[in-house]
Amino acid sequence: MTTEEETPREAARVLLFDADDRILLLKGHDPFLPERAWWFTPGGGLHDFESPRAGAAREAREETGYDIPEEALVGPVWERTAKFDFMRSPYIQHEHFFLARVADAVARPEAVWTEAEHATIDDVRWHTLQEVRSFDIDVFPLALGELLETVLPWDGVLRHLGTEEA
Repeated sequence: MTTEEETPREAARVLLFDADDRILLLKGHDPFLPERAWWFTPGGGLHDFESPRAGAAREAREETGYDIPEEALVGPVWERTAKFDFMRSPYIQHEHFFLARVADAVARPEAVWTEAEHATIDDVRWHTLQEVRSFDIDVFPLALGELLETVLPWDGVLRHLGTEEA
């Protein structure tokens, strides 16, 4: 249930893998609590009238520099509702997760970040499943290490992850 303070929004995220089954994650922090950091998948809020698939392709391009055609996105593979604060504003966000692959793991300087992303994203890095499972800070979704087994390979089943609070 949404409280009056929470801003509801639809979002799309991308589970982006390279040829070695490493996943690309971003590391962020709260500018008001810099000691709090976390890893997360590329993605974000949908624009007006934008489909989740189109939003996932756009967010992947903006946040990672990888230009992934909509038709190359698999899924959605997961859905979840996330309750979180970002820049002191509370959100309740329904998220659609898509799967994509790239042939190389070369850093892409073409990423176009917003001012808020420049202020909150500290790193973009490829990780093995073992590394994801051994993070000493939060990762979102919370069970990402275990959930990745459901998409490597994907069995065609859309999984509803429920609601997570960050």
